[in-house]
Amino acid sequence: MPLATPDVRRHNLGLVLGRVLEGAGEARADIADATGLSRGSVTSLVAELIDAGLVEESDVVAPAGMGRPRTMLVLAASAPCVLIVMLDADHATAVAGTLSGEELTRVSRRHGRPMGDPAAIADVLAGVVDEAAERIAATGRRIADVCVVVWAPVGGTPVRVLADTDLDWGEVDLLGLLRARSAALTAFEEAGGDARLVPDSDVAALAEHAAVGGDTLLYLKADSGIGGAIVLTDEVAGTRVLGAALGHLPVVPDGTRCACGQRGCLVTVAGPDVLLARSDLGALAAAEGLTVALEAFVAQVQAGTEPAVGVWRGAVPEIARTLQIVALTVAPDVIVLGGFAAALAADVDAVFRTIQPRIARAPVLPVAPVVGSALGADAALRGAQRDARMRLLSDPLGI
Repeated sequence: MPLATPDVRRHNLGLVLGRVLEGAGEARADIADATGLSRGSVTSLVAELIDAGLVEESDVVAPAGMGRPRTMLVLAASAPCVLIVMLDADHATAVAGTLSGEELTRVSRRHGRPMGDPAAIADVLAGVVDEAAERIAATGRRIADVCVVVWAPVGGTPVRVLADTDLDWGEVDLLGLLRARSAALTAFEEAGGDARLVPDSDVAALAEHAAVGGDTLLYLKADSGIGGAIVLTDEVAGTRVLGAALGHLPVVPDGTRCACGQRGCLVTVAGPDVLLARSDLGALAAAEGLTVALEAFVAQVQAGTEPAVGVWRGAVPEIARTLQIVALTVAPDVIVLGGFAAALAADVDAVFRTIQPRIARAPVLPVAPVVGSALGADAALRGAQRDARMRLLSDPLGI
């Protein structure tokens, strides 16, 4: 069934705005050539985007040879922004950015990891949200999209955190706690906004996929716990993200009982807390936070310092085995490790290659490379920003 005219116009507005975001400084004729739209259509669409305060004219550039001067188009200086709110095992962070990805402001505070007390953490989270919102308002911008990213699985209706073992949470209505504490979030929703709650591994995997390409990507992240996601791309369905609780794949038969109720989960033998405790870095984690302690762990492994080296050597086969289980199912083009494991990806890749199934000495499947994240700690942030931008481009005049 063909798209209705309003849908076509929304789609074309998104195409034009997307070109402005991706290639700031293009002229109307450049956009027409890139999108396949007629120059008359582009002129009309640009006029709507200018009226909506999303696009503005910039420099007038004279052509090198014969021809008329061209007026360049850029994102409007006062265009709405997106607000990404992130909660991890150590920090509450709010980052505001433009639709083109430029960071406008960042507010981050340690929440002290009060185990089993989501209200106390929501107090800190609401504080960074409201401070970031005040800074945004001071620039004359408004917030077009709010996304709350958590280092935990989410689900249900309304959506909520299902469990966060890093903070000793069960099911928590985090958005509800924030609404009761954040004036900025309340104002955003009262104005018709829709705040979303998403797991970090899903949006981080999207960002990694955009960075490295390929049809299928397997992502494993290890920072507070161990999580993951699978990104699938095809011509019919487009890009899809499947959450993958890799930390709770039971890889050690009759192993240690996990908080999830199973035995031998990957997180019980290779989770950050476990590795730090076995490397005598637990006290550092308690005093300075997981991020600092994991940086020390990686530094000790790379320097050949015991007991960290031995602890990591014991964890690598379990991580590789977990990746192998999933890789034999989805046949990824690339496997990306995030969190602290990114810096040690070569160790995992080496073991991963030794456990491949073979028939007549040939691999059964192509062996995907295991590589470290190129995006680092901002992978989830970039993925959430990218997701927000795609949502807004689907209906630019609704921003």
